[in-house]
Amino acid sequence: MKTEKSKSDATGVLKRIAGPVVTAVGINAHMYDVVKVGKEELMGEVIKIQGENTIIQVYEDTAGIRPGEPVTNTGLSLAVELGPGLLTSIYDGIQRPLAVLVQKMGDFIERGVSAPGLDHSRKWEFKPLVKEGTAVSPGTILGEVQETNIVHRIMVPPNVKGGTVKSIKAGSFTVDEIVCTLDNGAQIAMMQKWPVRVPRPVAEKMNPTIPLITGQRILDGLFPIAKGGTAAIPGPFGSGKTVTQQQLAKWSDAEIVVYIGCGERGNEMTEVLTEFPDLEDPKTGKPLMERTVLIANTSNMPVAAREASVYTGITIAEYFRDMGYDVSLMADSTSRWAEAMREISSRLEEMPGEEGYPAYLAARLSEFYERAGRVKTLSGGMGSVSVIGAVSPPGGDFSEPVTQNTLRIVKVFWALDAKLSQRRHFPAINWLNSYSLYLDSLHDWYDKEVSPEWNTIRSWAMEILQKEAELQEIVQLVGSDALPESEQITIEVARMIREIFLQQNAYDAVDTFCDMKKQYDMMKAIRQYSDLAYAAQTAGVTPQQVLSVKSKNELPQIKFIKDYKPALDKIQAEMDEEFNALRSAA
Repeated sequence: MKTEKSKSDATGVLKRIAGPVVTAVGINAHMYDVVKVGKEELMGEVIKIQGENTIIQVYEDTAGIRPGEPVTNTGLSLAVELGPGLLTSIYDGIQRPLAVLVQKMGDFIERGVSAPGLDHSRKWEFKPLVKEGTAVSPGTILGEVQETNIVHRIMVPPNVKGGTVKSIKAGSFTVDEIVCTLDNGAQIAMMQKWPVRVPRPVAEKMNPTIPLITGQRILDGLFPIAKGGTAAIPGPFGSGKTVTQQQLAKWSDAEIVVYIGCGERGNEMTEVLTEFPDLEDPKTGKPLMERTVLIANTSNMPVAAREASVYTGITIAEYFRDMGYDVSLMADSTSRWAEAMREISSRLEEMPGEEGYPAYLAARLSEFYERAGRVKTLSGGMGSVSVIGAVSPPGGDFSEPVTQNTLRIVKVFWALDAKLSQRRHFPAINWLNSYSLYLDSLHDWYDKEVSPEWNTIRSWAMEILQKEAELQEIVQLVGSDALPESEQITIEVARMIREIFLQQNAYDAVDTFCDMKKQYDMMKAIRQYSDLAYAAQTAGVTPQQVLSVKSKNELPQIKFIKDYKPALDKIQAEMDEEFNALRSAA
């Protein structure tokens, strides 16, 4: 890690101010050094060095500062504090806790105010897991702290050389106090600092072979994401990005949630900040915030802090991953992050790329998403960070640069559709435009954990939905009665898949979450109707008679029944009887 510079090297003066980008002279700086700008000591970061000119992006409003004011280099990279106290916290883009800022200055954040990311006065009960004389290495878990309902594991920082434990003590400590000393002189506290732009090291990156179960049928059933995977949710305003991400945060089988509100409108962010603390964690019955870290950076906050917020979030996620937890990170939205990069790039007078975005847009997006993954940690455990990024394309245009560059990187694409949301079909994910590239790697898991038939049934459902899309063009021209009899049945089966399986009510106590067993049983019941209907049609039963089978009309109610199996068995038995009667009559 970098050390403090000498005062002569560290102090310079402002030469030029262009919004959040300022130029200083007279300081000896490295890239990404944190600096204090002006008399108010506004926080900034070195982003470019040209000869004697040091170009800095400032994380706060620069109105009123003038050339000639001092600039001081700390010599340290932008880093976050990692330790007990992260969970339940709400931060801004550079890890200043909003609750502390409110106490200092009220509802409006003033310039030049700083606050540590963790509470340095609070004491935590530390329980050692290793003894004196134990050999440890970077990443080794030294002890535990009970933080909310999550056990916070205190580790040897990755940048501390390993050795033998010389002393370790149990008791109540602040995050700054030394809890362990190694024979090489290293002193370890419960808090560690890590530069946000540097990925935390791992022992090995594993193949994504386990799905992140979300409880949302269209995601788990048709377009699954793996633990440690990457997904994008692009969609226009009002199509349900925020509700979908809240459902993922609430129901996915990740143990830790990191939610980054990156440049969203203030009213949307307010909704998240007021709703998240009230959401109940279905696993524990306690508030969902007890396993959540929120980073709030609204669109009226300085753009430089917005650019930093995604790095702050992914670093916190990697820290919990290193403890052996599965972490789900929501970035809402990466479009606003890209817009911040575009604004800073224009202030730097860089050559613009497509639609004014910087030429390195794709590289920055790749750097961010590539920090996802399921890994073997330095301590030998398994952990994962799954990254789900919302994209807000202007006017819902998926051909714009941020969406297109994101699609080249991520392996799951959940395309939200405004027309579906207008028809009150939720989640409004278009099944024809969406895809998942994890299907092959998750094939064996579904075979083993759900059913050997699952992958076949999923493929069948997608074929039916695609066939329906082709037939709808004919139906709109000549009507459904003009279709061949078998294709009239196809249209009806596709309607059942859409309305029974794909539609899901996020606000219904039962339907809000659907486990894989229930998803399989529901899809199997629809497949049963399809097989019986085609067989009956081949035996001479008319399409009108096939479509008038009463038992299929009861299938939608299965979604809202908790102990659904007896009701479903009854419906399937009645379906068999009705079709047997139709075939006998034919």
